[in-house]
Amino acid sequence: MTSKFDYFIVLADMRTGSNLLESQLNALDGVTCHGEAFNPYFAGLPKLDDLLGFTVETRDRDPLALLDAIRTAPGEMNGFRFFSDHDARALIPALDDTRCAKIILTRNPLDSYISWKIAVETKQWKLVNIKQRRATQVTFDADQFADQLDQRQGFQKTVLNHLQKTGQTAYYIGYDDLNDTGVLNGLASWLGVSARLEAPNDHLKRQNPAGALSKVTNPDEMEQAVANLDMFNLHRTPNFEPRRGPAVSQYIAARETPLLYLPVRGGPEGAVAQWLADLDRIPPDELITGRNQKQMQRWMRANPRHRKFTVLRHPLARAHEVFCQRILSTGPGAYVRIRNMLRNRYKLPLPEQLEDADYSADQHRAAFSGFLTMLGHILAGQTPIRVDGLWCSQAQTLQGMAGFAMPDLILREEEIATGLQQLAQQVGHPNPPAPHARQPDTPYDLSEIYDPELEAQAAEVYQRDYLLFGFSDWKPL
Repeated sequence: MTSKFDYFIVLADMRTGSNLLESQLNALDGVTCHGEAFNPYFAGLPKLDDLLGFTVETRDRDPLALLDAIRTAPGEMNGFRFFSDHDARALIPALDDTRCAKIILTRNPLDSYISWKIAVETKQWKLVNIKQRRATQVTFDADQFADQLDQRQGFQKTVLNHLQKTGQTAYYIGYDDLNDTGVLNGLASWLGVSARLEAPNDHLKRQNPAGALSKVTNPDEMEQAVANLDMFNLHRTPNFEPRRGPAVSQYIAARETPLLYLPVRGGPEGAVAQWLADLDRIPPDELITGRNQKQMQRWMRANPRHRKFTVLRHPLARAHEVFCQRILSTGPGAYVRIRNMLRNRYKLPLPEQLEDADYSADQHRAAFSGFLTMLGHILAGQTPIRVDGLWCSQAQTLQGMAGFAMPDLILREEEIATGLQQLAQQVGHPNPPAPHARQPDTPYDLSEIYDPELEAQAAEVYQRDYLLFGFSDWKPL
């Protein structure tokens, strides 16, 4: 039988039954699972001095060499077990390799947690002879369980996302199927090995077969904690926005002062850039910007005590300024094609020309309200209109920044009068200039049309920004 795989990785975690799965795989002629090959504290198994000639020290110096040794080891098929806390340097190469079979082992996370607690308490991690079983009850710790659950779910999401991006499928096997001969032989068939099991390997015994409630000293507390877990993520804020890059070319560094501004588009970009220029008494066009990642890294190395900062704007004020400058206007910088699509296809009540003398504040409010509704559709991917950096969520912008550099100071627009001055003083400017005041939007300022309904619309469109940054109702600056 010819296999499409050269080796395999068992993606699991502690107390999911990975030892039992390994024993079943090793019972197949020609198949060898080499234990936890990339465990930080040992190579393969705790009592082994080395694995395929690699000690812990030599493996840590070159983990990919051990990965290659497993792939080319004698036998029909070799592999290893990998947990979320193992050496991550070996994970992505294995996930990228389409010749590496991915076996994903799952178990009820509560059972895994209790089993782990018992093993820690009894110091018994495997059971061969049932007479040697060490039984005990443990105390359920809700915070500890939640932390472990987050770690494992994060690992599973990383694996799933990577397999999706590389167009691969995995073989999923559950803890309860580890003694099912049919399932195990199905795994052998999927791996492409010729051997089959007549019966499961019964060398290892299940250590704690009783129900979860009987294994803990505080079953009522455990039931309450588990009941409070949001299994279906009911309170998750949906996010359908495309991922954004760090947009390094838009970063703005002062000419002399070690300050680097990471703009959130649609915020007070002009005012902050002018303030940076005023700090060094230069015109704004002499600020350092338009650099690529390599050039910006060079600037950061040359300014080891630099500070990176950004400024957030209230989502409603941000959307209104963008609406006035890019959608309502037909002048320089306007998004004329998007404006025409919104007006003609989606019937947004925009005047044909902004200069129309009869364009009233009530009409402006109606047009802006319609734009907020359209923003909700745009951000949800329900229109062909792009998710522009000027109206994407600010949370998404910061996530994109994190791909290159995170700001170490995040200010809100209403804080910049004092926040920027304090920042400048920290880097050696005893009497820094004040930032310029924000100019009212035209033809109508937000203060002229604001009402709770517009606020509610903005809060619906930008749920993540309101939640993550704690925005409350808009107030004039």
